[in-house]
Amino acid sequence: MIDLYNIAKLFLGCKLGEDCTMAWHNKLGEYGEEKVNRYLLDMGYTVLERNWRVGHRELDFVCLDGEVLVVVEVKTRADDNVSLFDLLDYRKKRNLQAAGAAYLTKKNIHREIRFDLVVVTGASMCLEYIKEAIDLF
Repeated sequence: MIDLYNIAKLFLGCKLGEDCTMAWHNKLGEYGEEKVNRYLLDMGYTVLERNWRVGHRELDFVCLDGEVLVVVEVKTRADDNVSLFDLLDYRKKRNLQAAGAAYLTKKNIHREIRFDLVVVTGASMCLEYIKEAIDLF
């Protein structure tokens, strides 16, 4: 369960200029991913994998939406003012596509794949789900 007190403490501490070490950053990301996991299940998705890795690349979530395989990238930020262009640059898109292709190959899966993005922002952990956020071609 997400501890909202710790999220608020983390968020306010960073806003007040306290040391926001990588450990705090990772904890915020964990909170965001847990919220997204519950959201995906509530939407009726079947979560097949969490944090699936191939080499240095990682897929946050691999799910089924009906017959479609969905790779869900999660971006959690303490700030409410987030630019989607900054979150998914060319290199990140290319890495996600390569990891998605590797997943299909390693699991011997032959089905349509979609890349979605979930942005979790602010102390209230607002969630924005963007389907087909990454153009494959």
